[in-house]
Amino acid sequence: MNVDSNNFIPLAQVALKSPDLQAAVTKGTTNAFTKREAAVYAFGHAHGEAMRQQAAEARRRALRNLPDLLERAEANMTANGMTVLWAEDAAEVNRHVLEIAARHNVRLVAKSKSMVSEEVHLNHALEANHIEVVETDLGEYIIQLNKETPSHIIAPVIHRTKAEIRDILMRVGMPYTDNAEEMTQFAREKLREVFLKAEMGVSGGNFIIAETGTLCMVTNEGNGRMVTAMPPVHVAIVGIEKVIESVADYATLTQILPRSGTGQPMTVYTQMLNGPRRPGEPDGPDHVYIILVDNGRANVYASKYAEALACIRCGACLNACPVYQSTGGHAYGWVYSGPIGAVITPLLTGLENATPLPQASSLCGRCKEVCPVDIDLPGMLLELRADTVEQKRDDPLIRLGIKSWSVGNRSPYLFTLGGRAARIGQRFVPKNRLPGPLAGWTQYRDFPSFAPKSFRELWKERKGN
Repeated sequence: MNVDSNNFIPLAQVALKSPDLQAAVTKGTTNAFTKREAAVYAFGHAHGEAMRQQAAEARRRALRNLPDLLERAEANMTANGMTVLWAEDAAEVNRHVLEIAARHNVRLVAKSKSMVSEEVHLNHALEANHIEVVETDLGEYIIQLNKETPSHIIAPVIHRTKAEIRDILMRVGMPYTDNAEEMTQFAREKLREVFLKAEMGVSGGNFIIAETGTLCMVTNEGNGRMVTAMPPVHVAIVGIEKVIESVADYATLTQILPRSGTGQPMTVYTQMLNGPRRPGEPDGPDHVYIILVDNGRANVYASKYAEALACIRCGACLNACPVYQSTGGHAYGWVYSGPIGAVITPLLTGLENATPLPQASSLCGRCKEVCPVDIDLPGMLLELRADTVEQKRDDPLIRLGIKSWSVGNRSPYLFTLGGRAARIGQRFVPKNRLPGPLAGWTQYRDFPSFAPKSFRELWKERKGN
């Protein structure tokens, strides 16, 4: 997926003019946010907050010990019969997958939802080598049919209404219906053939437990289990930051993740995969490959933003964010959207490729309040804004305006002169709306009224009397 984050403002303006997108995203995020509140605090606020802090410590402990945990995970996964591969960047991920596909004569790939695969353009690499790949998550399947990319971490088609989804499915042969169950049944019948015929299944991974060498996945559709059990080859593409220390930590994280993401105490399918099929087992793949992906994560780990790698991809910050609720996910221009996307997109792709994203926030703080591992997203957005200024990637006009404001406010004479100029100038502002390049400021707020005399002038007169 190409990085188009520098076009956030024009993309957001397009999204704001789409009533269908506004309706779909508002409904989806509101429902998810409401369910999250009920699930996280089902046993009281104190219990919910304690669970968040326990999960936060599990993730931070894993990050503190990440190099050692990765080595332990590799050793234990290898002992479990998995083949562990390392990939420094997108090209190496795709090369590994294509080599595995060639080794096992793969012509059809059944794919479970994986955001890392979106990062590395895996589908394009497979298709360019004449290998058919089918997304089997229902939302991903719909947007693949419509040649789109996901707009949400866990709800990829949140930006589409039911009527739009119906029209997409009708283009591939579904009879007219407005019944959601009938639409799902149509997709199920199409995908069942893929599960039965695919020579390789590709998935992501929510966590890897270093203690046992276990790949963990949480899903709400049977496709995740089908992809990892039915094809003879299973390839899991997992970011290096997904490694955790122990089963005990997983027991905490697997509770807070579904509660935060979908408002469920537990997802419908919670899988702990420990390698290929053993002798005598009736199902499971013959070969399991785990590709541990860097793709910029090591650089983030070595920076002041390492905390961002604690994210467990629940999407709660998206559901709570007023900016995401207004623009949807595609405006962010890359794989990750919302507050976490505004942080990790500049970190993984370069600030020069995502300059507007740190500004795509009201800094209301709701993203930190709902984060299941208590990541300080507002603080990192402020740090990235400072980096933008330091690297001189901010708007020159804004920089000039801030410098002028700073000079004016440090000089008593200029401050007084500015106040007088504002009092006079407001007479020439029609209907409290500034003209020209300043019009955006008063588009959503009134131009302030200035008193005939400033406080300093009134104070001076009072002292004189």
